[in-house]
Amino acid sequence: QVQLVESGGGLVQAGGSLRLSCIVSGRTFDHYSMGWFRQAPGKEREFVAGIRWNGGTTYYPNSVKGRFTISRDNTKNMVYLQMNSLKPDDTAAYYCAVSDKRPYGSRWYHATEYAYWGQGTQVTVSS
Repeated sequence: QVQLVESGGGLVQAGGSLRLSCIVSGRTFDHYSMGWFRQAPGKEREFVAGIRWNGGTTYYPNSVKGRFTISRDNTKNMVYLQMNSLKPDDTAAYYCAVSDKRPYGSRWYHATEYAYWGQGTQVTVSS
């Protein structure tokens, strides 16, 4: 089994920044792709960032490109999401996830590409 725990969410004003962290345990981590998703009440779960096992390839949707940065530290089994220039529309529960399918192209967006999920951390951006 793989376990993931997110942290770092909170309340921030529009234009501010937060850094989310996710620690992974229970399985070999080095060659797993990682993703961050978010979900607001009444909305579908939305992909926001992905990263390959060695950190050399990252992927973002246009909604966050240029504002969010995903990174990982395999020596610590950690993945991060740096969020800058936050907007009220970024308000959601944020989840990290593990994929062993090496997502590519649009497959990064599909939750079915990810086998394991954390419990989520809430991000609230005020106007």
